[in-house]
Amino acid sequence: MPRVRRGLSVSTLTLVILLGAGGTGLAVPPPPPNPSDSEIQAGKADANAKAGEVGRLTNQLAQAEQKLTQLQDEVELKQEEANKALVDLQTARDAATQAENDAKAARTEADAASAAIEQARADLRTFAAASFQQGSTVGSLSAYLSADSPKDMLARAQLLDAVGGDRLNALDRLEQAQTEKSNKDAAARKAAEIAQQKQDTARRAKNNADAAQTAAEQAQDGQASRNARLEQDKSAVEQQLYAAQAKVSGLQGQRQRYQDWLAQKQREDEERARQAALAASGGGGRPSSGPAPSGPAGSSIEAVIARALSKIGMPYAWGGGNASGPTRGIRDGGVADRYGDYNKIGFDCSGLMIYAFAGVRSLPHYSGYQYSSGRRVPLSQMRRGDMLFWGGPRGIHHVALYLGGGQMVEAPQSGLRVRITSVRYGGIMPYATRLIG
Repeated sequence: MPRVRRGLSVSTLTLVILLGAGGTGLAVPPPPPNPSDSEIQAGKADANAKAGEVGRLTNQLAQAEQKLTQLQDEVELKQEEANKALVDLQTARDAATQAENDAKAARTEADAASAAIEQARADLRTFAAASFQQGSTVGSLSAYLSADSPKDMLARAQLLDAVGGDRLNALDRLEQAQTEKSNKDAAARKAAEIAQQKQDTARRAKNNADAAQTAAEQAQDGQASRNARLEQDKSAVEQQLYAAQAKVSGLQGQRQRYQDWLAQKQREDEERARQAALAASGGGGRPSSGPAPSGPAGSSIEAVIARALSKIGMPYAWGGGNASGPTRGIRDGGVADRYGDYNKIGFDCSGLMIYAFAGVRSLPHYSGYQYSSGRRVPLSQMRRGDMLFWGGPRGIHHVALYLGGGQMVEAPQSGLRVRITSVRYGGIMPYATRLIG
């Protein structure tokens, strides 16, 4: 019997050691290796060296990403400048057409006045000839001889004189009208010339904008291989970072992970004890909910946002979008063409804003004009429904709609789709544009 009791005591002791004195049911892990001080110092030195290399490569990565962002911004800027030139050219064409129509109408009026004068002159000549042949002009013997009395003769002479005078006065009025219409014709032709000059200027600006856009895209193409190397550098940096982390997770890493495990276990034990004490005291319940969210700032703002959000997932198409919805993109001779935007139905950044605000006001298809289309407010005061812009001294190249909470909806760039994303503060303009409220 004593031998049996000793066997039970050994088994019980073994069970206690395996389960732990606290009876938590967690097996105690074996202790990690205990390296020598020289091994620890060597590991530290190697980890520090690798950390420095990772830091250097991380800086290179940041610079590479900044270059890529600047390059994309430059292309977007040129695309928006081309949009502006296209809008200006169409405006100039419309003005030139109207001026030419006005000039044609003025010439028609002048020609009609000239024809009326010629007819009046012909009538006057016919009247004079007939009066001479019939002897009815003042001083003619037939006018005197055919009169019944001297009084009748005088009345006839005065009547003929008045008729002739009226015809001369009418001719003077016609000639005055012709002068006025000729002046109007000259002014209209001058206006047409000025409108044509503006159209030519706008056409040259459009050509220059197209050339600048092509140059920017060619520069982007020229750096394509460099961009690929930058992406490779990024991958290499990440791999080296992982390698450095793995090396740092050596002997000290194992020890730290074990200490973390102990700390986590202690927190779990404390939490279980707290829950048990709470249950024993009869406490509980749910935390109170916060205040109910406030209502929308305005139905118009929410309608604008709803229209924009309804197009989430639509393709980006340069030049696409109007007040009625997505439209087919247009050719740009560069990046957009390589992505086939001219074969896509979708929006570009300013086209999405045109659609979103269609029920509020009409916007031009150029982000630079949209920036000045409403009241500007500092970014610190921006609110849901404001437009945000990106650009610099050379102009605006992107626009998005602020949703609140640091989020916005945008048509980003060729190859992507309309999306919700966090507000990017790099290159953002200092003011938001508010059209409502």
